[in-house]
Amino acid sequence: MIIRKGEKADMPEVLVLITELAVFEKEPDAVVVTVADLECDGFSENPLFQTFIAEIDGKIIGMALYYYRYSTWKGKTIHLEDLIVKEDFRGSGAGFALYSEIIKQGKKDNVRRIEWNVLDWNIPAIQFYEKSGAKVLKDWLVAQMDENGIEQFINNPK
Repeated sequence: MIIRKGEKADMPEVLVLITELAVFEKEPDAVVVTVADLECDGFSENPLFQTFIAEIDGKIIGMALYYYRYSTWKGKTIHLEDLIVKEDFRGSGAGFALYSEIIKQGKKDNVRRIEWNVLDWNIPAIQFYEKSGAKVLKDWLVAQMDENGIEQFINNPK
């Protein structure tokens, strides 16, 4: 297995992984991003994200997608958006290798925090993260506004 930086040519397979994750997270119809979006957003002059790819025998089996954020308290941070391993390769060490690469990137970039979200029902992931030294915060809730909410706000701010 090798872990490497993602390339534009990887984006069709990255979209397959994203779709597989959506099915795992019980949101199979939620993915609207396209290969063209991924290619444009990740490989433009100012990319919005970066990836690490896990590969065995030239076949992509997993990926970690991350981007930089800024914390008013901490400064530069990394947000790990998704870490995905194909179902057939879970337990192969690919997830740990990708996770490790993100942490190494954070150390290399001298960030003060790496953060991500985990679903409260994904107990194996929570246990893995806690065992690795991460804190799973119980007192913070995620707030989101989807396209519909944005449109409603613009048309009728409250």
